[in-house]
Amino acid sequence: MLFRQVVPATEVRRPQGGGRRRAGDRETLVAIIFVAMSGCAWRQLPPVFGPARPTVYRRFAQWSRERVRRVRARLHRVVLDELGARGELDWSRCAIDSVSVRAAKGPLTGPNPPDRGKPESKIRLITDRNGLPLSLGVSGANMHDSLGLKPLVRGIPPIRSRRGPRRRRPAKLPADKGYDYDHLRRWLRKRGIRHRIARKGIESSTRLGRHRWVVERTVSWLAGCRCLHRRYERKAEHLLAFVDMAAALIGYRRLSS
Repeated sequence: MLFRQVVPATEVRRPQGGGRRRAGDRETLVAIIFVAMSGCAWRQLPPVFGPARPTVYRRFAQWSRERVRRVRARLHRVVLDELGARGELDWSRCAIDSVSVRAAKGPLTGPNPPDRGKPESKIRLITDRNGLPLSLGVSGANMHDSLGLKPLVRGIPPIRSRRGPRRRRPAKLPADKGYDYDHLRRWLRKRGIRHRIARKGIESSTRLGRHRWVVERTVSWLAGCRCLHRRYERKAEHLLAFVDMAAALIGYRRLSS
C-alpha cells in the first residue's frame, strides 16, 4: 500500500505504562481521510476509532507541526510517481485555475472582492491533461491569480516517467484572462513552456473551455471532500494537509481504477 511508504507503523504505547493510549500515525491518517470526506468535526469521530479517538486530533496537530511538510508532500509525491511510472500523466497540455472557499479566521484568509468582501481562502492548482493535480497551494482570496502562477509551476515536483528522466514542466499551459500579463508569458517561454493565455478585451476565455474544463472538473473532485466546502480549520497547515490529502486521494482513485 502506498500510504505505508509515507506513514510507517509507530509504537503508540507509553514506555512507562499507564495513561491513555495515543493514536498512531496510521490511525491519524485514517481519521484525516474520514474528516476530509465527511466534513465532521474532530470531536464527532465515530467509536470505530476505539480508545485512541480522543487523542486523534492532538496527534494530528502534533503531526502537522512537526512532520506535515515531509509527510503530506511525500504522500502526494508517491502517488504522482506511481502514476507517472504507469504512464497515466499527460504533460502535453496542463491547466491552471483556482477556487474560493468560505473561511472564518486564520492565516491565508482575505476578503473576496467578487463576493462582497467576505473572508475566504483560495485553493490554487495545476493539473495535467487528465485532470490529475500536480501542484496545489492556498492563499487569501484577495491575492490576484497572476501572483499564483509562478509558485504553482515551481511547486511541481520532479515526477517519474514511464521512460526517461523525471519531469516537472508541462509542454503547454492554457490560462484565462486572470494571467494575461507579458511578464508571465516571458517567464513561461524562458522555461520552455508554451502558453495559451486569453487576452483582455480581445478574445473570450470561453474559447479555452475545450482545454480548461479538465481543471474545472478537478475542482469538482476536490469538492468531494466536504471539509473543503467551508474552511473551519484556523491553522493554515491543517488546511494545506487536507488539500494535499484530497489531491492524493484523486490520484489514488486513478491508480485503483
